[in-house]
Amino acid sequence: MTTVRIPDDWPTTEEQARAVQDELRARVILDADGPPPGAGRVTGVDVAYDDERDVVAAAAVVLDASSLEVVAEATAVGRVSFPYVPGLLAFREIPTILAALDALPCPPGLVVCDGYGLAHPRRFGLASHLGVLTGLRTIGVAKNPFTFTHEDPDTPRGSTAPLLAGSEEVGRALRTRAGVKPVFVSVGHRMTLDDACAHTLALTPAYRLPETTRRADALCREALRETYSA
Repeated sequence: MTTVRIPDDWPTTEEQARAVQDELRARVILDADGPPPGAGRVTGVDVAYDDERDVVAAAAVVLDASSLEVVAEATAVGRVSFPYVPGLLAFREIPTILAALDALPCPPGLVVCDGYGLAHPRRFGLASHLGVLTGLRTIGVAKNPFTFTHEDPDTPRGSTAPLLAGSEEVGRALRTRAGVKPVFVSVGHRMTLDDACAHTLALTPAYRLPETTRRADALCREALRETYSA
């Protein structure tokens, strides 16, 4: 487990954080062709908080994309690096997530974030922020649609409906299990929306949420428990 230090130049105010978003957003690539679903490696990242101690634990879990077996995993624990502000949550998590990714013994391949990419009020959610900082291909798969609207996708698995900000499609509601509430997929960096949805379906053979998210969620919670049980 890695202990994380917050960078000296990390934003401390909403104004500074929004300026960083404005600067980095211009670097997002939304239309690059990625590897086909089921090929290479895919990594899930997620975080868990201990609000009383102001601590966040991050996990990165690398899966073989064809078998969905775990290839490698790493965790990191550090201080929460920014106050809670809707739309700026990435600034609370990224230093610790980066530390977990850096601790992996192998390249992560495609990174799947439990959150948003383009489907963000400022079009720069965690998946986009992480992708621009690392240069990795990233997508966001969220449990809810944030502030955006959508029609209900058809019942069968694989059905989609546009996730809309007015007339702009910022992502898709994707049915990963027949008759079960959809997930909300958006491009992070260096990926098309069609490919992001295809990868999400490949990662959800049995459950609503991607295996990457399920494994990373369990691991970061375990890391947080172990930090204080020790």
